[in-house]
Amino acid sequence: MIALLLWSVVSGFGRTVPQSPDGAAIFARNCASCHNGETGNRAPAPDVLKQRSPEAILSALTAGGMRPQGGRLTGAERRAVAEYLSGRPLGGDITGASVGRCTTVPPLVVDGKSEWRGWSPSNSNTRFQSDAQAGLSIKDVSRLTLKWAFGFPDATSAWSQPTVAGGRVFVGSQNGTVYSLDAKSGCIAWTFTAQAGVRTALVFGDRADGRGHAVFFGDTGANIYGLDAATGTLLWTRRVDDHPFARVTGTPTLDRGRLYVGVSSIEETAANQPGYSCCTFRGSVVAIDTASGEVAWKTYTIAEAKTVGKNAAGTTLLAPAGIGVWASPTIDAKRNVIYVVTGNTYAGTTAEPLTDSLLALDPQSGAIKWSKAFTTNDVFGCRAGGPNCLEKAGPDFDFGTPAMLVTTRSGRDLILLGQKSGIAYAVDPDRQGQIVWQYRAAEGSIWGGIQWGMSVDDTRVYVPVSDIRLPKPGGLHAIDLATGERAWYQPPTELKCKASATCNAALISAPTLITGVLFAGANDGGLRAYSAKDGEVIWEFDTNREFSTLNQVRAAGGSIQGPGPTIAGGMMYVNAGYGDHMGHAGNVLLAFEPQP
Repeated sequence: MIALLLWSVVSGFGRTVPQSPDGAAIFARNCASCHNGETGNRAPAPDVLKQRSPEAILSALTAGGMRPQGGRLTGAERRAVAEYLSGRPLGGDITGASVGRCTTVPPLVVDGKSEWRGWSPSNSNTRFQSDAQAGLSIKDVSRLTLKWAFGFPDATSAWSQPTVAGGRVFVGSQNGTVYSLDAKSGCIAWTFTAQAGVRTALVFGDRADGRGHAVFFGDTGANIYGLDAATGTLLWTRRVDDHPFARVTGTPTLDRGRLYVGVSSIEETAANQPGYSCCTFRGSVVAIDTASGEVAWKTYTIAEAKTVGKNAAGTTLLAPAGIGVWASPTIDAKRNVIYVVTGNTYAGTTAEPLTDSLLALDPQSGAIKWSKAFTTNDVFGCRAGGPNCLEKAGPDFDFGTPAMLVTTRSGRDLILLGQKSGIAYAVDPDRQGQIVWQYRAAEGSIWGGIQWGMSVDDTRVYVPVSDIRLPKPGGLHAIDLATGERAWYQPPTELKCKASATCNAALISAPTLITGVLFAGANDGGLRAYSAKDGEVIWEFDTNREFSTLNQVRAAGGSIQGPGPTIAGGMMYVNAGYGDHMGHAGNVLLAFEPQP
């Protein structure tokens, strides 16, 4: 980008003064080609960006996902773009914590009860919550009622799954503010400001020094943090990748004093820009010592990129690149391995070996013990026809759903996988991922198939369908673990909003399972409870409205895309709103409890 700061002579004074940069012109020249509102474009449209504050937009340009583009602008230009898009001048409280503070901060009481400590209640990532921890049963579901709502300021997406422990709810936000809330009342115990947006769940665990407890999380600037859980005091922070488009999307996994982190990126979006040298990002898994924040090891999923030529415009092309790790790692203590799933190759003429794969890593060294690939030739760096793309792009069949390790009722161990191809797999952990059965649940597409999660108990796996860009999105499958056969299918339900490109029945977010009941949020803003027995909808809630929030931040629900419901201590917590990836915006955390 070329600096556009203009200077002019002020008549009668004979001196020069700086003119304010034109935010509209800067945006049109440097940003509008990606932020154009076209269906299928991953970049938020201008009308979505206008719902954010100038502070949040400025943060994205300086420390968030847009920092490479923002780095090519002057400070005055970044400010002008932020104020143009939001329609407001810079200034004001962006934490949403000036109202709603706890009068008396409740103590952090950790007793091992009523907890959901990370992406899943356990490191097996099954998303099944036990009766004792849930405090909810199927008999309570019909009486679930909204107890309180909390608004995220400067956000168009509510994308960080809540964590519950010690009587607190821990949750991040799109503008980088992290909150510790009282689990029952929702009042604010403390806040912390990260360097970029926080999409991951916070992981709760013991402090390595024995002085209480900590929470750990990642941000969209590829930074990892350790905070004291009681006070929010920063213990350490560590950047795990220096690539300008690197980010941490999947929730880190905590096990025996180490934090295991997958690193992904949004370089695929940058690759659409003329003049960008595509591509150089390398996916990886990083192990961090929780006492110091030091990196114990880092294992890359792909070799370092080298120059391979130039495109028609003369821009240097590099390969290989890609294979990000989007999902939370899974721990197999019995076999002493970590399972991670991977994404597509970005650049090159053929896919790299670990593309769209299940990897088994040694937790001490990071060495890859074995791998199993599930797609061939998935090279998808950007939209076909773009300046840096192949003539025909690959299918973009990443794994965004974590591997789930389960012991079936018969005593057999299986790893369950869900892919954007629309296929669910059961594989054998003792035979290097050999396929036991596979089940096609969806047609699959770039944002289709099985996107961000599934749930499993000891008899069935429950598979939500996205297929958001296809004519018939949505649907929910229950599959018998022993046979791989369908147990039941629930077709898409009636929409909670007017059908459109951003309102449909796609089930993109991760579902949550308690005994007898599956909870799942949809792209239409509906939150529903399904009978695990036959798929019947037994409860539903429409988030498509404004809510009165305890912190007095104006907030509304919307598409439920990434995080799933969190259930602990007789309450359910869910974030609603997703302002890009064909979802509609929202910025609210909702807490439900059964009426007496």
